[in-house]
Amino acid sequence: MIKATNIHKYYGNLEVLKGVNLQINKGEVIAITGPSGTGKTTLLQILGTLDKPTKDLNYLLEINGESLPEMSDTSLSKFRNENIGFIFQFHQLLPEFTALENVCIPAFIGGKNKKETEIKAKELLNYLGLEDRIEHKPNELSGGEQQRVAIARALINDPAVIFADEPSGNLDSKSAENLHHLFLKLRNEMGQTFVIVTHNKELAQMADRVLEMKDGVILQEIKNAEK
Repeated sequence: MIKATNIHKYYGNLEVLKGVNLQINKGEVIAITGPSGTGKTTLLQILGTLDKPTKDLNYLLEINGESLPEMSDTSLSKFRNENIGFIFQFHQLLPEFTALENVCIPAFIGGKNKKETEIKAKELLNYLGLEDRIEHKPNELSGGEQQRVAIARALINDPAVIFADEPSGNLDSKSAENLHHLFLKLRNEMGQTFVIVTHNKELAQMADRVLEMKDGVILQEIKNAEK
C-alpha cells in the first residue's frame, strides 16, 4: 500500500525529517505519535503528496504500487484526487456551501458526473448519521458533525488511503471517542487504510500500529492488540 524509504526534509539548514522508513499495508489503521515539532505533520504531508521530500537525496515513495517521485505535478494532482483523502483538525469546510456541496467538491474536481456524485454524497452522509443535516452549512453544524462531513468528503472518491492530521484535536471528548470508533468501522466495513497523526492516547491505542517519532525519525513501532 505505502512504501517510504529514506525520506528527508530540510527547511533551510533545519533537518526536520532524517531518513524516515516505513511500510503500511492495505486496511491498516496507523497512528503517528510523538512530541510537537518532531516532524509528524511534515511526514504526513509528504506521504499525502501535499509536500515533497528534499530532492537531492535518493528516496522511494510508493502508494498502491505507483512511484510518486516519477510523476509530473499534473499527474500527481490527478493521483492525489483519485487515491487520497484528507481529514484535518479544523475540518477545512467551505463556509458558503452546504454539507452536501462540501462533500461533492473532490468528485467535481475529478470531473465526475454531478447527479451520480450527489447520490453518493447523500449515501455517505446518511451512513455517517447526517441525513438531517445535508442542506446545512458548516456554521449550522456542531464540531463533531463538521468532522463527519469532512470524513464523507474524504471518502467521496473511494481513496486508497486517508490521511488525518489531529482529526479529534478540536472535538470534545465524547465526539472524539465517536470519531475514533468511526475510523475503525470504516476500516472494517469499507476496507479503508488510515494514517493518523495524533496526540490522543486513546486513538493511538485503537490503531493497529503506533509509529512513535522523535527528532525527525521513527523511534519505535508498537503493535496493538487486534481490533
